[in-house]
Amino acid sequence: MKRNTYFMDEIVGEDKVDIKHLKRILARLLPKKKVFLLAMLLLAASSVVALMAPVLLDLIVNEVLPLSGDERTRQLVFYLIALGVVGALTAVLPYFHRVIMGTLGNGIIADLRREIFEHLQELPFEYYDARPAGKISIRVTEYINELSDFFTDYLLNFLIDILKLLVATVFMLVLSPVLTAVVYAAVIPLIVCIFLVKKQVRRLFRKHRAKNSNRNAFIVESIMGEKVIKNYNRTAFNRSVYRDLQEDSAKTWMQIVRRNELNTPISEFFWNAGILGMYAVALTLILGGTSVLAGTVIAFLSYINLCSEPLLQLGAVLQQLSQVSANLERVFETIDAPVTIRDSEHAETLEGIEGRVDYRDVTFGYEEGIPVLEHFDLHVEAGEKIALVGPTGAGKTTVVNLLTRFYDVQEGSVCVDGKDVRGVTLHSLRKEIGVLMQEPFLFKGTILDNIRYGTPEATDEECIAAAEAIYADRVAKRFQNGYLAMLDERGEGLSAGEKQLLSFARIVLKNPRIVVLDEATSSIDSETELLIQGALDRILAGKTAFIVAHRLSTIRKADRILFIADRGIAEQGSHEELMALKGRYYALNMRNAAPSAEKTPQEGQDKKER
Repeated sequence: MKRNTYFMDEIVGEDKVDIKHLKRILARLLPKKKVFLLAMLLLAASSVVALMAPVLLDLIVNEVLPLSGDERTRQLVFYLIALGVVGALTAVLPYFHRVIMGTLGNGIIADLRREIFEHLQELPFEYYDARPAGKISIRVTEYINELSDFFTDYLLNFLIDILKLLVATVFMLVLSPVLTAVVYAAVIPLIVCIFLVKKQVRRLFRKHRAKNSNRNAFIVESIMGEKVIKNYNRTAFNRSVYRDLQEDSAKTWMQIVRRNELNTPISEFFWNAGILGMYAVALTLILGGTSVLAGTVIAFLSYINLCSEPLLQLGAVLQQLSQVSANLERVFETIDAPVTIRDSEHAETLEGIEGRVDYRDVTFGYEEGIPVLEHFDLHVEAGEKIALVGPTGAGKTTVVNLLTRFYDVQEGSVCVDGKDVRGVTLHSLRKEIGVLMQEPFLFKGTILDNIRYGTPEATDEECIAAAEAIYADRVAKRFQNGYLAMLDERGEGLSAGEKQLLSFARIVLKNPRIVVLDEATSSIDSETELLIQGALDRILAGKTAFIVAHRLSTIRKADRILFIADRGIAEQGSHEELMALKGRYYALNMRNAAPSAEKTPQEGQDKKER
């Protein structure tokens, strides 16, 4: 399949907020609806209490101040106490509903993080083949972090602002429908302008997200390939590429900033126009003899001030909504990615196997219409050692990847002891098959932890015995703490050969019935390889083995050697039979032997002494 790289923008979705994605994320509130309703009640109470102050001011100016004597003093004290209580509740109530909403928001985001991570564990290799690691990691980290900010902060503010506007509008209509209409004559075009700006910002956010994804992919690739970059003097080139990627991201962000900053002048223009209009209408009514009380005007000004912040914040909330919609699109795209390789409904447990393997009329290709294997047939007896050789890209690793169900066949079947691997559980299948890959991967932890990785129930003694069986104990002896020595991420500090030795120990400890060695000795020096070969003869005794190798010296003892080419098996037989055939395998041996044959006796002696 075509791979998306750091210099290719991911496909941008439709230029609109996807309500479907927002509904999906908000639906996660349903299991916590009681807590959410409590938060909404506190929010409503807080909003109503905050809007009570203008009502009290209206009553003080219109009803209390015209009074005289003790009655005015008594009423004034009462209303001032009421204002104090309103002020205290206005300070306290928001704390509780913010804590509750923050807890709900963080809970939703935690569930989303868990869901996307767990889904990534199940996705097939095709998903990872199609995009760089950086473009996957940004979905689990940066995109989710931005969602967290929205649901724990902006969403709460948005709900508060909407509720304040609704309640304030009701209060304003009660006080004066005419003045309310004047204010909203300015508010409506203000909202229209904000939405027009938001439409452009939303499109730019999708573009910026793609540019950020490219940059993140390049950063991850550069970190993983740091040694190669330095070795080939590509640091200057990498700086140049990064500057270009950063410039693309920065330019798009500045376009967002320039358009987004329009929200403030637009909001202030229409809001000030609304206030001036209210003053003008109020003055006209007063001069025309219509009774407009001073308290009403004061209360209106208070409501306008209370509503101004929500309206001015509307642009910021809509900006975040655009960004959240763009992020949700990618997050749910990952969550919705199909798990094509999984246990079938009636999958059996594979256990106590003999180790027979059959490939029956198998056709498979990584890209549609381009098969790597076509009508591939192979029968392997239990305990047989099969070696796979051939040109790069011919399908050697593909053969073993289909056995382990890293990929599924497109036609035909792969069977173990007569059972189609698609009809058994993945856990039981991979428990019976041990795979040692060309590039070993070690995790941060002790040497014992890494040996025990595939067999967590193994004792320390069993781990040590496995290491000694394959000569991996020489790695532990290099450290003061021995097997308890802590290894860095990816086994940094160990040689490629040492990493591979520990990987060998994992397989020995796992003790599977079928063993796959995919270029497993390519990183090991010749002396260590000789030791391992002797150990492998003992370890692989009675086991079915598939050995993929370029070093032909490692496969001469195989029961059968398959030369993979032309989408299938071009030649097969023992080493002696294939050499006698003088075909492709013979030619490959001659090419590999040529360099050593051309050496002078002195060069050979020098190499031996070294």
